[in-house]
Amino acid sequence: MFIVWFVLFSSKAAKQYKKLPIDVRFAVDALVMEIQLMGPVRGNWQNYSKLGSNKHHCHIRRGRPTYVACWKIIDAINLNVEVYYVGTHEKAPY
Repeated sequence: MFIVWFVLFSSKAAKQYKKLPIDVRFAVDALVMEIQLMGPVRGNWQNYSKLGSNKHHCHIRRGRPTYVACWKIIDAINLNVEVYYVGTHEKAPY
């Protein structure tokens, strides 16, 4: 059986995504594809950590500025994940 997680962006994160540099957008796309196929726990990404029982974050691109993504499990039974922040490390909500 093949399980796929459904990943959606909050309206704020969707707006943030549009403002990202193209290489960072490609990295976010890769992260979303990994979450869809392998689940929300992504220990293979830089500085990945759990931010609580259902929240996660990782670095998308290191440097100046460093970009991060934050996501949370909305519904573990129906496999729904929401990306609620993509942007610079300085403004990250954690």
